[in-house]
Formats: sequence, structure tokens, C-alpha cells
Amino acid sequence: MIVDCAIYRDGHRTTGPEDLSDALAEARAAHGFVWIGLHEPSEEEFDHVTREFALHPLAVEDALNAHQRPKLEVYDDSLFVVLKPVAYEPKSDAVSTGEVMLFLGDSFVVTVRHGVGSPLGTVRQRLEQEPELLGKGPTAVLYAVADAVVDHYLDVATELQTDLEELETEVFSPDGGGSRHTASRIYTFKRQILEFRRATGPLALPLTRLADVGTFGGAVPFVNEKARPFFRDVSDHLTRVNESVEGLDRLVSDVLSAHLAQMSVRQNDDMRKISAWAAMAAIPTMIAGVYGMNFDHMPELHWTWSYPAVIALMAGLEVLLYRLFKRRGWL
Repeated sequence: MIVDCAIYRDGHRTTGPEDLSDALAEARAAHGFVWIGLHEPSEEEFDHVTREFALHPLAVEDALNAHQRPKLEVYDDSLFVVLKPVAYEPKSDAVSTGEVMLFLGDSFVVTVRHGVGSPLGTVRQRLEQEPELLGKGPTAVLYAVADAVVDHYLDVATELQTDLEELETEVFSPDGGGSRHTASRIYTFKRQILEFRRATGPLALPLTRLADVGTFGGAVPFVNEKARPFFRDVSDHLTRVNESVEGLDRLVSDVLSAHLAQMSVRQNDDMRKISAWAAMAAIPTMIAGVYGMNFDHMPELHWTWSYPAVIALMAGLEVLLYRLFKRRGWL
């Protein structure tokens, strides 16, 4: 469905014709641009937009099907950019991703949103309060959306860092590290990091191209060259995010290894305790077994003090073994 449609002249929103073709013609005549926002459009709804703005069919297919990696593709009449906003759910400590697709032309911007957590509503409001920035044309919309998405990445990275610190505290606590649910929590957290990484990692190359830096830099059609410093700033923020995500991924792997090592040490301690108690139980069992064989000619069998002497011998050996295992830390 079409969420919003407006014509912008000199950075200010103006009313225009409802027909998309007339709106585009009016925007071009006034040296402005038309911005259309759609949310999870159907094929029929998007077909009209496709015809009016001559969007490439491959890009249209990606916009309709979603589930795309962040990317930038250049076509004859438009530029196609895919971003993946990330939302963090504090109650469930879960990371979820949406998708924002942008079609940029000489005098139009078409944004397509899938999922939740997309910043387009607030971005449009903020841009309309900054007419000088909005006056730069469609490039300003691309910059503002990318900047909002990447800035929210920083917030999510901070939340995940807090969650990881809580997880570390649980793992290295005297009792918490042995919980049967700890390993599953660590694995679930690692899955959240992976989901986050799928959104941030592939975006580095498109921003590098927009910023015109590095090996893959270069002029991008439909993007104002004066906007390169702004995209470099967004790219720097994304680099910080990717470094943070890498650090989180390494740390959670180390936490998992430490947890498994702790579990192995605890199991070894349990086995030593069991072995010590089994050794202590073997002494009276052996002595009682010898005297239970019912032979007639056994030492001290008919001696009056034989029973108390055997009990005393058993008790003495038990005390000796107990003190020995206790000194060695087995008990």
C-alpha cells in the first residue's frame, strides 16, 4: 500500500496531483522530486509505480520478494539500494530485521518497506524540518535513510554488549555457569549476533561506493557528488558497528568455550568424588567378603575380640582414606 506521496520543491513539501505521471512531470518542471513511500506492496499495487517510473524488472522483483542482502545496483534509469534495519526487543533480548528498498531517479524516490523497525516515518519528518538538506534532492533521502539505519545499528550493538556482559556474569558466577540452560542461552545469543551481522556486513561495500573511497569507490549515477562526505561519515559509523559486531562474536565464542571448560572441570570433580567414595566403600566390602566365605580354618575366626577388631580395622582404614582424599582435594 502507498503510505505517503509528496512533491518537494526547494526542500519544502507541496501538494500535487494524485496521478503519479502528472506528479513526476510537475516535479521535473519545478526542478524538485516526488517521494513515494510503500509498505509491503502487492504485485498489483507496485505494477502502476513500476510503469510510471520505468523501474527495472529485476529490481522490482527484489523489492516485491524481499529477503535481500544489503546492496547497491545501478540500472539505466534508476539506482536500487537495499538496506536492512535492525530492531531490538528488550523483553525477549531478540534481534529482528526488516528491509528498506530505495529506487532513486533523476526526479523521484520510491521507498519500499518490509517488516517492522524501519525508520522511514521519522526520517521523512526530520527531513521536512531541514529544507536545506531536503533541497539536495533524492540523494538527501538516501543519505538520511542510510544514516538513520546505521545509527540505530550502534544502539543495537550497545544493547547486545550489555546482554553479553550479563551472560558473562552468569557463566562465571559460582553457581550460574552450571545451569543446563546456560549453553542454550549462549547459542541463542550467538544466533542474534549472526542475524545482526547479516544486516551490517554486506552494507560496507555499497556505502564505500557511495562515499567514493577505496578500491570499489567511484561515481554513482543519480547521487550528488557533493554528498560523498556525508556518505563517508555513515561509512565510518558502519565500520564502528562492524568492529563491534566482530568483537561480540569473538567474545561470545570465548564465553561458550569457557562455559564448556567449566562444565568439563565440574564433571571431573564429580568423577573424582565418586571414585573416592567408591574406594572408601571397597575396603569394608573386601574385608566383609573375606569373612563371609564360611571357611572353617580362618585366622582369628573363633577369637572373642575378632568382630570388634575387624570393625575397628574398617573404621581406621576409612578414616585414613578420607583424610588422604580430603588432603588431595578429591572430597
